[in-house]
Amino acid sequence: MPPIPTWRLRAAFARRLSDMYGTEVPAYTTLLEVAGQINDEVARRDPDAGRLGSIDRVTAERHGAIRVGTPAELRQAAQVFAALGMHPVGFYDLRDGDIGAVPVVSTAFRPTDATELDRNPFRVFTSLLTTGDRRFFDADLEARLTAFLARRRLFPPELLRLAERAERDAGLSEADAERFLVLAVGAFTLSTEPVDRAWYAELERISAVAADIGGVTRTHVNHLTPRVLDIDALYRRMGERGITMIDRIQGPPRWGGPDVLLRQTSFRALAEPRTFREPDGRLTRGSLRVRFGEVEARGIALTPAGRARYDALMAQPEPQAADRGQALCARWEREFPRTERQLAVDGLAFFAYHPVADRPRDGHRPPADLAGLLADGWLTATPLVYEDFLPRSAAGIFHSNLTGDGTRDPRRAGTPFDAHRLAAALDRPVLDPFALYAAQQDDSLRRALTTLRADAALHALDTPAGHRPTRT
Repeated sequence: MPPIPTWRLRAAFARRLSDMYGTEVPAYTTLLEVAGQINDEVARRDPDAGRLGSIDRVTAERHGAIRVGTPAELRQAAQVFAALGMHPVGFYDLRDGDIGAVPVVSTAFRPTDATELDRNPFRVFTSLLTTGDRRFFDADLEARLTAFLARRRLFPPELLRLAERAERDAGLSEADAERFLVLAVGAFTLSTEPVDRAWYAELERISAVAADIGGVTRTHVNHLTPRVLDIDALYRRMGERGITMIDRIQGPPRWGGPDVLLRQTSFRALAEPRTFREPDGRLTRGSLRVRFGEVEARGIALTPAGRARYDALMAQPEPQAADRGQALCARWEREFPRTERQLAVDGLAFFAYHPVADRPRDGHRPPADLAGLLADGWLTATPLVYEDFLPRSAAGIFHSNLTGDGTRDPRRAGTPFDAHRLAAALDRPVLDPFALYAAQQDDSLRRALTTLRADAALHALDTPAGHRPTRT
């Protein structure tokens, strides 16, 4: 029989992980139910609901989050995700800023090819504990934490061998695929092993995230996230179902223009029963609040120029008006383009361009500027979905679900960490999300202009991302 291909492994893993998490966190099942109802309602009333992905894709879409403690654990996680056609994209540093103490750096494992994303865009936001950062951990605690992490094994050798084979062969036999999925889901299932109460509490004083990573003997899914087409409606409806949500939706406001980047919210972390080992060796029952259910609404990917515009808007002081949402909406109405076409023409967002095959012949040649090509009906522009994450929003979600602010010594310098260092830890390149979107856009524009035989435009036109399309 032919092997089970990579994308089917990825889709099966996402489904099984979602089923497992729903069993462990029942409120997540409620979240899925409400998101599904809203997606169906939006699809029925809005003929343009599939502009940022078909309803089948949106319904199946998930992202998860895990946390690991060492570069070795991160490399092994990367091997498991590579078996699923998921690559590290983007670098996120959550240690800085004023939104709590979160001593981690992160990347997101996801598909990068447009066809693979359409088949199943499963993503896993993966955070690495920065044990050497002296703002959080002194030398003694770092040494003890390093020793604790060195004693544990997150991924069984059989799983890693199967993952290597799946990456090499772009799939697995049916029997091996089943074994791989069982082991992979098992690796991210919440452990029932007792938690050392004193050790966990010591780390929790630094950061609840540090305790969730280094205070237990296994990793686990920290949250799982469906995609919804109307996140504001979901936020209201979850409250009506008796689920306590965090205080706001993170990311851009709801406004009258195009949806861009990413909006996220979650229900608050629930107290989950756990077994603890006390200092005298006794086993007792208690609870921890570390896991939650998140939901997201995805918009258009912005270019570096568009992202700078967005960051400048989000850096402005919070409105003091009684209706914060209305004040933010008014700000965006003043300072951000209100149409997709203007985003394209101004070079602020990424699009896939397609030739208009049935354009009436009028004897004119295609113009050599994007505005003219769009206005005169030579090209159509389909927005590229933002497939990545926002550090400020991620930190906001983390902080909203922490048990406390933790501690961080601002007098000390942080450990330098960037995408290059993360790539060295992974022993794999960390891909630049802007470059991925630009390549997809440039390829579509080159193909469209070639189809139109717009040679002059092909040579003269710089794409909005600042990349000139090249001929093959």
